[in-house]
Amino acid sequence: MSDTTLTLEQAQALAKSRLSAKRYQHTENVKTMAVALAKRHGADPEKAALAAWLHDVAKEMPKEELLQILRDNAIIAKNADLRPLPVWHGVCAAILARTQWGVQDTEVLDAVECHTTGRVNMTKMDKILFLADMTSAERDWPGVEQLRALEQNDLDAAVLAGLKQTIDFVKSSGKEIDPMSIAAYEDLKKRTEGKTTNERTASYSYKPQYT
Repeated sequence: MSDTTLTLEQAQALAKSRLSAKRYQHTENVKTMAVALAKRHGADPEKAALAAWLHDVAKEMPKEELLQILRDNAIIAKNADLRPLPVWHGVCAAILARTQWGVQDTEVLDAVECHTTGRVNMTKMDKILFLADMTSAERDWPGVEQLRALEQNDLDAAVLAGLKQTIDFVKSSGKEIDPMSIAAYEDLKKRTEGKTTNERTASYSYKPQYT
């Protein structure tokens, strides 16, 4: 169980009240995928569900409101206002979950915060939410089926592929690449080089970032 006063039902209701129908459907799909991946890879499915319900709750907020949240919570925002705009909603969702909705589980907060970019020393929950967001049922980008197959057997290989796809897509779009994505990719590549799938699976450790 997550160390939080927010129930899954309350988190779902929050998502539904704050999101458009299309974004809510995406969130529901991410929740389904995150729970399935958690069960598949031995993570807590309730934490995965909570992180999924919360991951996009700030997605449709105006830029000015997101910036205000980051500035009002500068210490825990870690200069996120200097990073590309598309990553703000994850950081803000984690801040709102912690400061307004009683979520204290750092494993959930970390996963929500970095779900678009990854981070150095990603936890299993980070990887599950990152992948669930990329491979939820409505996603149809070229290569998504291959990533769905890969994530069933090897989270690390799937996250590496997902991070590379994200970095390449942002580059091709001519937009600013978040340095955390590059750092996450290089870190995970270094950690997994030469390891078998079983060795990678056995090497997961949780080190909270969101403090």
